[in-house]
Amino acid sequence: MGWFWADTPAAPAAANTPPASGCPVPHAARAAAAPHPTVQDGQTPPPRGVVHPRSDANENWEYPSPQQMYNALLRKGYQDTDITAVEEMVAVHNFLNEGAWAEVVGWEQRFAHGLVKGWQTCKRGEENGPEQIAKIKEAYETEPTLIRFQGRPKEMTPKAAFWQLLGRVYPSKTEPPFDRHDWYVARNVNGQPKEVRYVIDYYTGPPEPTGEPVFYLDVRPALTPTGAAERLIRWSSDVWWRASGGAVREATAQGKA
Repeated sequence: MGWFWADTPAAPAAANTPPASGCPVPHAARAAAAPHPTVQDGQTPPPRGVVHPRSDANENWEYPSPQQMYNALLRKGYQDTDITAVEEMVAVHNFLNEGAWAEVVGWEQRFAHGLVKGWQTCKRGEENGPEQIAKIKEAYETEPTLIRFQGRPKEMTPKAAFWQLLGRVYPSKTEPPFDRHDWYVARNVNGQPKEVRYVIDYYTGPPEPTGEPVFYLDVRPALTPTGAAERLIRWSSDVWWRASGGAVREATAQGKA
């Protein structure tokens, strides 16, 4: 899911209802203590499901319930929120987070065991990524876990700022992200957890012909030295594979074998 880097031809996500701007609800909230009046009479459905394994406990982070989302919207000042729409808003919120986590796991499967194995996984392009990941068995030894997260909707990432600069030339093609999250993930390195930060920009796209809104996720490691190397390896490997006709070369070589 999502547009997380220029090298990945993944489809955008369509949903029936856009999320509340700024993602006001903590994903891990277990209670909804709020200074504003809340609705507790069954008008909002109960919580549904969990997401993302925690790094500090043998359990998962919990999704917000519609009740928690509604209370958070009240705290944010959205007093005219239609309570009947809250469940769909939560569904979109959770759907986008599931997609973001899937992209994080994809990065971890490629690079959790170093840049060399990351290159081995990426060298045949995105189209062969799952096959290459399956060849590196260590990718499945330990799953990444989510340490913590941070919503930073008012702080634009350098990449998003760059696209906004280009927007002065092509303004219709460079809408700013409507939200930003930083997710901190525990990566197992030689038996020891290492904290890795991922940056997620949330964009809206042109609606579907049916009127459903479309969202794009740009998920990538933060621009640390290691994160920059991972991004460069994944992007350049896919560009080289496609530009040099890697699939054709392989097919030709197999035909001669």
